Amino acid sequence: MSLRAIDRAGGGLLYGLCALASLLGVAVIAAIAYQLINGASPAISQFGVGFLTHSEWKPNFNIFGATPLLYGTAVTSLGALVLAVPIGISIGLYLSTVAPGRVSGVIGPLVEMLAAIPSVILGFWGIVVLAPFLQRNLEPFLHSALGFLPVFGAPQTTGTGLFNASLILTIMVVPIIASISRDLFLTVSRELQDGATALGATRWEVVRGVVLPCTGPGLVAAAFLGLGRALGEAIAVTQVIGAGSAIHASLFATGDTLASRIADQYQGATTKLQIASLFYLGVLLLVIGLLANLAAQVIVRRFTMRPLATR
Repeated sequence: MSLRAIDRAGGGLLYGLCALASLLGVAVIAAIAYQLINGASPAISQFGVGFLTHSEWKPNFNIFGATPLLYGTAVTSLGALVLAVPIGISIGLYLSTVAPGRVSGVIGPLVEMLAAIPSVILGFWGIVVLAPFLQRNLEPFLHSALGFLPVFGAPQTTGTGLFNASLILTIMVVPIIASISRDLFLTVSRELQDGATALGATRWEVVRGVVLPCTGPGLVAAAFLGLGRALGEAIAVTQVIGAGSAIHASLFATGDTLASRIADQYQGATTKLQIASLFYLGVLLLVIGLLANLAAQVIVRRFTMRPLATR
């Protein structure tokens, strides 16, 4: 067999393996979606779309609603992004453009090691260390300084609640955004940066005018990847969020999320309708995750195509 024939066979084999892997991923997602929808069908039949607008969750009376859980999921995930995106991008900029090589080689792996900490350990730390600190120091300070804002309006705090959960999720999301941001910034052409510096641009102007525009689509994708991590976290959030069942404007109040409610009640569910309602929550979480990924792709394509459209 000639070398060209071997190359063709290898290329065909590689194509087949890649196509099979892609189809396998689609099949797994389809199987998960089917199982969730099949398990949730009794709750879907009984509650319909009204499940999204009902706020009561009373298993003893077969009354279930997802509104407080959707609210808790949105508040904790968005709160984590508000903190994690600037922190993660700042870490990436420091490691890629400011820090000396030896410092970057030490700090970079340490930041990435945060992602290796089990979520149950972070949740336990959030209960033992973070919650008392929030209750005694940070939450009273925020209330005294910014208590006129509803989100900081609760004078009585316990240290557990939406704010604690948002901070724990921030710790989980930061390593993802920081690692991706650093790799993106390292791909920016050094010639472009040196050219901007030669024209008199300061370091901040180089970052603002060269580095960030070149990596914008990737940073958006990193933020949405972090959002997916925050949406699906269950164990750590369950430990620190307080398992509240009402909607409160204050971040210091207790709450719950879709993922944490599933993790907290599935093993102890007593009725078929309660199990089906938990599956319904899983369907909602899957839909939200898919919509977030689709939104990320749309935004990335728009940012990527914009330079072409302006030529």
